[in-house]
Formats: sequence, C-alpha cells, structure tokens
Amino acid sequence: MTVTRVAESRTEFKLKSLPEDAISSVKFAPKSNQFLLVSSWDCSVRLYDVSANIERHKYSHELPVLDVCFRDAVHSYSGGLDQTLKMYDLNATNETILGEHKGAIRCVEFASEVNAVLTGSWDGTVKMWDSRVPNCVGTYNQGNERVYTMSIVGEKFVVGTSGRKIFVWDVRNMGHVNQRRESSLKYQTRCIRVFPNKQGYVLSSIEGRVAVEYLDSNPEVQKKKYAFKCHRIKEGGLEKIFPVNAISFHSVYNTFATGGSDGYVNIWDGFNKKRLCQFHRYNTAVSSLCFSHDGSALAIACSQLDDSQVEEPKPEDIVYIRYVTDQETKPK
Repeated sequence: MTVTRVAESRTEFKLKSLPEDAISSVKFAPKSNQFLLVSSWDCSVRLYDVSANIERHKYSHELPVLDVCFRDAVHSYSGGLDQTLKMYDLNATNETILGEHKGAIRCVEFASEVNAVLTGSWDGTVKMWDSRVPNCVGTYNQGNERVYTMSIVGEKFVVGTSGRKIFVWDVRNMGHVNQRRESSLKYQTRCIRVFPNKQGYVLSSIEGRVAVEYLDSNPEVQKKKYAFKCHRIKEGGLEKIFPVNAISFHSVYNTFATGGSDGYVNIWDGFNKKRLCQFHRYNTAVSSLCFSHDGSALAIACSQLDDSQVEEPKPEDIVYIRYVTDQETKPK
C-alpha cells in the first residue's frame, strides 16, 4: 500500500497555554469548529478559542480529569479520578456537581436524543444524568467490568469494557441491553466510535489493530465486518506494535482518523477498506482526536501515555489543530 505522507504546514498549528500534564481528551463544540474543550491529568478543563488561539476559560477538579464533553455551546461536563461529575456554565463561569460514581469516571458523553449526560466508570456502571437538574436518573451495570470507552450517535450507545465486552444500548430505553458482544480483537479495547450513519462502530485495541463492526445481526450484513493491522513500525527487521488510542469520524464523509502511540495519525475509508493518508509523525503518542462537526478541522492531542516508552526528557504535551482537506478525508 502506498502511503501519502502529509508534512506540517500552515494548515496546522499548536494551541498556546497548554495543560501541564498528559492530555486525556479533546472535544469540539457541537456546532462550531471554533471552540475546543481539553481535559488533562493536571486536573484542569480548558476551553480554547481555536481561531484566535487563546484559552478562554479554565476550571479544575481535585484529581486528574479523564474526559469532557459539551452539552451545548455554553455548558460542559467533566469527570475523572475524583469520581465526580461536574457541569460548568462557560458563560456564568460557575460549576455544579451533578453527582458521583464509586470509581473513576472514564467517559463522559452527552445524549442529545434524550437531553441527558452519560458517564462510564471504573466502578463497572454507566449512569444517566438529567442535564437540567443535578439528578441521576439511572445506573446500568456493564458486566461488573471497568468502562474504558463509549460512544453515542443519536439513540445508538456503545460501551467497551476492560474485559473486551461490548454493550449496545438504545438511550431511549435503557431498561435492557440491546446486544452483548465480545470484541473481535484479541487484546484490550482502547477506543470505540459509532459510525455517523449508526450502522456500526469502529473499535481499536492496544495491539495495533482496528475492527469495523456492524450492528445489524443479519448474516449478510455481518459478512462485511473486518479487522486490520495499523500503527506498526518496522525497524531493523523487527515490527514494533503500538496501541491505537483514539478514533474520530468525519461526520460528512464517514471516513475516520486513528491516532496511535507511534505518534502517527491515519485517515481511513472504512467502507472501501483503504488508508487515505498518513500525517507526519508527531512528537509523542496521540492520546485523543476530534473532528469538528463539519469535518474541516481535526484536534490532535499528543501526550506520552505509556510508561514502558518513557522518553527523557518527557515530551511536551501539545494539542495541534489541523485544517484538513478533501484530498485527506474524502473517499477516493
């Protein structure tokens, strides 16, 4: 396979006044490519105005923050090792504690379909919170395994756990699990993202592989699922294999980006099973990725994640904003 490498250019820049520790999550606002939330192990959540390249707001948790999301342009939710879900009003600059889990909150997503916040925790549960009042409206067991990743598009809600289990829910009716699955990848799940068209999901593992799965259980549809190797580097006759930490879909083209601990971002056409391009190598592992709602910008967080790859001195924690082209993201 020939690889198109795309060098750093004026279409890409670093955000200024960045967090002082590893970046756990980057999320663009729902209808804007201007505002970006960034959560970090330095216990902060920061709001950036990307077009002006300035930090607009910052608030803190008592312990490292593992995930963050927008409800709308002016409200954010965040959770982490302090087990507490916070809502922050970016206009009034005040915070509300919605409640807590019995373990770290690993994932925070907003379900616009039901106007609720979903949190996934290392306590083995997902909780649903009414976004208007500090009130937990439901607790849902995920097989008593730590929640590592989750993704929601419309009513489709997919959760990945520490034991390679996948739970598929409908947020309009959380009374029962729609599907219980096992990951088709042999090693621990790192990230799951639901297709924008809701037909399936893409899943990545710590062992340099990505799987494309379909939700329809019809055997003809299931024949389309597949997995592939990626984020591997051959050096001196040896192949080094890296975790695939992050996935983000381009909402217009249904293509997706993957980011790995090898420091590379690849763009894939999942339906035609093709890699569209690979960007230049970044300074360290790619820890989080997020396309803006219109697919024009990609936020790329780079932080050293894995203690087994300790570099001295420790690489800088950086968020790059890249304005992507159709050539990079549109199916050929």
